[in-house]
Amino acid sequence: MIPIEALLNRIRWDKEFAKAEFVLGYDDRMVKTIRLVPLHHVFQEPGDHFFMHVVDEEGQLRTVPLHRIRKVWRNGELIWQR
Repeated sequence: MIPIEALLNRIRWDKEFAKAEFVLGYDDRMVKTIRLVPLHHVFQEPGDHFFMHVVDEEGQLRTVPLHRIRKVWRNGELIWQR
């Protein structure tokens, strides 16, 4: 399994691979579930190797550590999981 940071970098820099729809599943410890979020709702500060920022269903900006990402889907197919 490749590290999540390597997968996110591939999506960012490999234009052909990135043409797909991606969904991330991260561990939301407040509600004790895996929360799914489309990748286009996820932002990372340049140079930040530890956190992502997610706009949730209520429009709130949340900061999520990368180690809490549990699954990644590409066009509905699970391609990565921890």
